[in-house]
Amino acid sequence: MKPRYLFPSDYMADPAGHVFNDKLYIYPSHDWDAGECFDDDGGHFQMKDYHVLSFDDIENGIATDHGVILDVSQVPWAEKQMWDSDVVEKYGKYYLVFSAKAYDGVFRLGVAVADKPEGPFVPQEFPIRGSFSIDPCMFKDDDGQIYCYFGGLWGGQLQWWRSLFHGFSTIPGKYGNENGLTDLGLAADHRTQLFAKPDAPALPSAVVRMSDDVLQFAEAPRLVLILDKDGQPLKAGDPHRFFEASWMHKYKGKYYFSYSTGDSHLLCYATGDNSYGPFTYQGVILEPVVGWTTHHSIVEFKGQWYLLYHDCVPSNGITHLRSLKVQRLYYNTDGTIQTVVNE
Repeated sequence: MKPRYLFPSDYMADPAGHVFNDKLYIYPSHDWDAGECFDDDGGHFQMKDYHVLSFDDIENGIATDHGVILDVSQVPWAEKQMWDSDVVEKYGKYYLVFSAKAYDGVFRLGVAVADKPEGPFVPQEFPIRGSFSIDPCMFKDDDGQIYCYFGGLWGGQLQWWRSLFHGFSTIPGKYGNENGLTDLGLAADHRTQLFAKPDAPALPSAVVRMSDDVLQFAEAPRLVLILDKDGQPLKAGDPHRFFEASWMHKYKGKYYFSYSTGDSHLLCYATGDNSYGPFTYQGVILEPVVGWTTHHSIVEFKGQWYLLYHDCVPSNGITHLRSLKVQRLYYNTDGTIQTVVNE
């Protein structure tokens, strides 16, 4: 198939794809132009609601838009910026886990529940206890256990919640990459920038097993370590290190953790033998697209694997007005993923 845009009538991004009841459901972010100034913490991404799209035929079919399934005005604890979300099913209920900025300016994860994959979803009164940062991916393993992978640097605030290894420092009054250092975004004091030496370990994302009712964390979040071929953690200056947009899927018994590298604009993946990792870096899934962000999901539907992602071609490169896209995804005989060429 040729790559195609999935919903040309509106701007949507960050697609999370799942098969429920023999249909492919896509849970995206909903972009709009709020007139906010551009900044490196993503203040121009002011999404305020979620839709869900469904397909009987992802290659040729027309999307069914089921409308708004959750609005920020329905969430008592959330002020704004309904960023990436994902959905998982358990015991016949559907759980939308989403990231939003609370009234104290901190990103948290929340849960909303529905009886059908197309919603509507009813939010919990409070965010998940102990949650932080953005971009949740909900993965149900073969034994029924559900795991949440999450985290994002810079505006995603992951750097606020990580113990800093040797080679990290905050520098008052400086901004951007200076003196050969890697800029990790605003520090937790909200006043200084956090920098790392390029050879310092990259800041890892998080994974946590969910409670049986899928409303809370069942444990403290763990680090998601991505290792190189020598078994060493990827470095802060490595263009293939984690930045945001976690996704987990399994293929032939192997765990595939994929993610965005942020300012190097790649989608990459690493593989491991269990849901917690560690994961060994394998390669690039998708080269840079038009627009600053890149975000995806990988899903099997009717015997074919697909890469769902977004770019900004239809908006003429406006980075906060993104459009959903799909291409087929192929594996080599050794289990590695063939790099997708964005067309």
